Amino acid sequence: MEMFSGLLQGLVVATEPANLIYCLIGVFVGTAVGVLPGLGPTATISLLLPVTFRLDPTGSIIMLAGIYYGAMYGGSITAILFRIPGEAASIVTCMDGHAMARLGRAGPALGISAFGSFIAGIATAFGIAAVGPAVADIANRFGPAEYAALMLLGIVLITQVSTEQSLPRALVMIGLGFLASTVGRDMMGGSERYTFGLMYLEDGVSIVTLAMGLFGVGQVLVLVEREVRGGSFRAQPRGIRDLLPSRADWRASAGPIGRGTVLGFFLGLLPGGGAMLASFASYVMEKRISRTPERFGHGAIEGVAGPETANNAAAQSTFVPLLSLGIPSNVVLGVILGALLIHGIPVGPGLIATRPDLFWGVVASMLVGNAMLVILNVPLLPLFVAMLRVPQRVLLPLILMFCVVGAFSLNNNAIDVLMMAAFGVLGWVLHKAGFEPAPLLLAYVLGPMFERAVRQALLIGYGSPTIFITEPISASFLALAAVVLVAPTLLRRRRRDAR
Repeated sequence: MEMFSGLLQGLVVATEPANLIYCLIGVFVGTAVGVLPGLGPTATISLLLPVTFRLDPTGSIIMLAGIYYGAMYGGSITAILFRIPGEAASIVTCMDGHAMARLGRAGPALGISAFGSFIAGIATAFGIAAVGPAVADIANRFGPAEYAALMLLGIVLITQVSTEQSLPRALVMIGLGFLASTVGRDMMGGSERYTFGLMYLEDGVSIVTLAMGLFGVGQVLVLVEREVRGGSFRAQPRGIRDLLPSRADWRASAGPIGRGTVLGFFLGLLPGGGAMLASFASYVMEKRISRTPERFGHGAIEGVAGPETANNAAAQSTFVPLLSLGIPSNVVLGVILGALLIHGIPVGPGLIATRPDLFWGVVASMLVGNAMLVILNVPLLPLFVAMLRVPQRVLLPLILMFCVVGAFSLNNNAIDVLMMAAFGVLGWVLHKAGFEPAPLLLAYVLGPMFERAVRQALLIGYGSPTIFITEPISASFLALAAVVLVAPTLLRRRRRDAR
């Protein structure tokens, strides 16, 4: 009963004309930011932070939240169409989403992404209202050891993402990702690592240049080679019925959407979980329970529906530990936490009691914002798919120009463009050698968080690694990681023995 009264109170706040405008601005900007790989929600929210100083605190957070989960929608568009992830959480979507686009099914891939994210967003908003404040107490028990174990589980899940390569090849990619994440200044000691005396590398390798290089420029080189050999995208559908998911698509996607919503919701509640971990955890789960796992990586709609649903659910549920405990799960929420503090909002367990209008207003705005995102995105499906009918000799230079502008806009530095080009050549070489670059990029994102958590845990445990197995939560994550790593090998042996 308290949940419904809180949601009704929140809907009154969220549907005020000013807050509706802030929500619309947020989701529109978020979608645009997701489509443009050079920006990202972190930079956009940081740039808009001064604008919120004169706004109402509730309207400000509604707008910033809309940018964040709106970017989850937009990030899937370029991932599906051009295999360029607009956001880190969209990396997994590249695999089956782009494969569907190449098979002439870009419309259903984009459609199931939009509808699945909408369903997850609505369900997550109700979930936050029902159990969010209570479940958030679990996040308060997370220390460095628990963070490290959760990150290790995420790293183990990375090895299960790719269908195209063996475990040793995935481990090689993860190792390269970790190596790239250590470039720059040591986060705790301040010493330089692998910078080779170059000032440019003191801040580390940019995630934008790495992602756009491996997936953007690298994909352009692959497509150029493929077109030279006579290959191209299959003819794309023109009728609106062919652009939307069919009944068979919905039947195949219903389970992944439901499971992705639940998984993303609970992973978002955990510090360090977030949208990226939720997306590839969902992909691994769907691949493992599928009767035809060999389809994944080659255009399985379940490989789009599950991850896209999970990342949107997690993006929204991360607001529970932020608002209830003052714990940001990632950099984006850290910036939003800064906005709350600037406005003098008492973030923590007392927020719901002291500012129920803000808490319930933000939760209810997610219902409104997700509806706006569907209204904005679904009518544009024909336009998005029409991009694939542009001849590759025109389209590929445009994609390349798009990547160059995105890389240069980071710091107005031509070196960023050169780095992106170098990573693009690396991505093409990896493709030729049969290596999937997704584990590399995922490991790069998780690497700094894992390193920081491990070192902090060892400091707390006076250098003893037993701290990771004496804490129940971290021990549980480690046991689960061991099961995920060993189970596929045991199952293969059992099948071999059965024959």
